[in-house]
Amino acid sequence: MKFLDQAKIYLRSGNGGDGCVAFRREKYVEFGGPDGGDGGKGGNVVAEIADGLNTLIDFRYRQHFKAQPGVNGSGGNSTGATGKDAILRVPPGTQIYEEDNVTPITDLTGKNARYVLCRGGMGGRGNARFKTSTNQAPRRAESGEEGEERWVWLRLKLIADAGLVGLPNAGKSTFLSIVSRAKPKIADYPFTTLFPNLGVVSLDETSFVIADIPGLIEGAHEGHGLGDRFLGHVERCGILLHIIDGTDIDVVRNWRTIRRELMAYGHGLDEKKELVALNKIDAMSENEIEEKSQSLSEAGARDVMLMSNVSNTGIEQVLRGLRPFVDANRNARDSASGEKKAWAP
Repeated sequence: MKFLDQAKIYLRSGNGGDGCVAFRREKYVEFGGPDGGDGGKGGNVVAEIADGLNTLIDFRYRQHFKAQPGVNGSGGNSTGATGKDAILRVPPGTQIYEEDNVTPITDLTGKNARYVLCRGGMGGRGNARFKTSTNQAPRRAESGEEGEERWVWLRLKLIADAGLVGLPNAGKSTFLSIVSRAKPKIADYPFTTLFPNLGVVSLDETSFVIADIPGLIEGAHEGHGLGDRFLGHVERCGILLHIIDGTDIDVVRNWRTIRRELMAYGHGLDEKKELVALNKIDAMSENEIEEKSQSLSEAGARDVMLMSNVSNTGIEQVLRGLRPFVDANRNARDSASGEKKAWAP
């Protein structure tokens, strides 16, 4: 399935049905009278979370969503049927913006799983509604209200427990493929990962979700490389796992490059908990490992861990290092929502 995290769509709710002008005429009924029914209400356009989705790709092939109009009223005081709603099934973490792509409308998360974007028009009243003592045969009925219409932007920010950040070819995709069943593209050239990937990690009969964010380079906040577009997905991660290629000459500079890009992006990314993993230690001498890990610690990197994707060294230790932060973040989230959720997503 292709990944798409932004889409512009057109929405229109259904018009209300028209009221009916009708009169009751029966052979053995002494007095007839108006019995025109009301029109039915038009359908709404509703966005709701659908578990299992992690992309907006469906909205690339369909951009117009229209709810059904209400059915007109009929004689016998019969009210018209309500129009069917148009349901937009979106992934958890979808934000919806006005046409200017700046003004927020709603943010669909676990606490806010459904939102009415366009309300259907009310049905018009039939002539039975207008009967009075002085007007016993009204020939008046109302037309149904017009539905609402608007263009909106959908923006997806993946909800993950941990996010992988780092320079291109640091080993993020390989790490994700080892610890989960995800199958990201892996190759020996920069920018192999063009879209975020999600993987579910199982550890000690529990599980949590890791998001692999495409590699950043210096100047990403100015549009260099793939830019910082995908950093929005990191906003919802509880902790960042910063993977650094230990075979690079200046690992401190690499670490600082990513930290600057996180700070330049804003939205509190530079304030998130961070676990630093020095990767590819299988290709380094013991002196190099000790020197570079110490340099990172002195530069301000906390909790520097050692690992190798190739030899599978230190992978489990890194996951166990992430676990307490993920656990604490989930507990805080559950407390905020007042809900007790199972550990597994």
